[in-house]
Amino acid sequence: MTAVEQARRELVEAHHELTRNGLVAWTSGNVSVRVSGEDCVAIKPSGLGYDELTAESMVVVDLHGNVLAGDLTPSSDTATHLYVYRSLERVGAITHTHSSYATAWAAQGLEIPCILTAMADEFGGAIPVGPFARIGGEEIGVGIVATLAESRSRAVLMRAHGVFTIGETTRDAVKAAVMCEDVARTALLARTLGEPTSLDQARVDALYDRYQNVYGQRSPGAETKRTVA
Repeated sequence: MTAVEQARRELVEAHHELTRNGLVAWTSGNVSVRVSGEDCVAIKPSGLGYDELTAESMVVVDLHGNVLAGDLTPSSDTATHLYVYRSLERVGAITHTHSSYATAWAAQGLEIPCILTAMADEFGGAIPVGPFARIGGEEIGVGIVATLAESRSRAVLMRAHGVFTIGETTRDAVKAAVMCEDVARTALLARTLGEPTSLDQARVDALYDRYQNVYGQRSPGAETKRTVA
């Protein structure tokens, strides 16, 4: 199996995770992945239903949007994804959703404050909100890169739009989208009981370090985990 074939297969499963976790509606949202060893990206086709997705339907483009493989039109967010890939070489995958709770924060132009250990673990602090930007060009990508430059978060809320997450792999990026929606819901519920208090920076740093470098199964002698944020 070639790297392109592998990337296209990975994307089918990644998009199924979005539907399984209730992060998308109808045909909205998308996942892309940088093809290993190649200067190209595989991404969801525009306007195709999630139950219609196959490996062959995924569109492969170079880093400037030229279609290399696939008969369908790539996602309308392709220029956004490609700007991020060109700007941040460490990013291997990107997920975009309009998941309800996280997008509610984006609609208000509010970051999600770091009030939960799960947020400190996964995002290393608050989930930031980026500027309003028009859909269809690089403008959203510019906002994503600028916003994440000042944050360890692997998620960004784009004002009045939705959620973008990054990762080294499709699993990383999709996981960040799932966790972003989870903490967005909990944080919103917490606010109904009063204004929650953010964790202090020392605790956030300690939690983030433990989760990124100690938590989970590691092979003997394995290197410290690396994150893209």
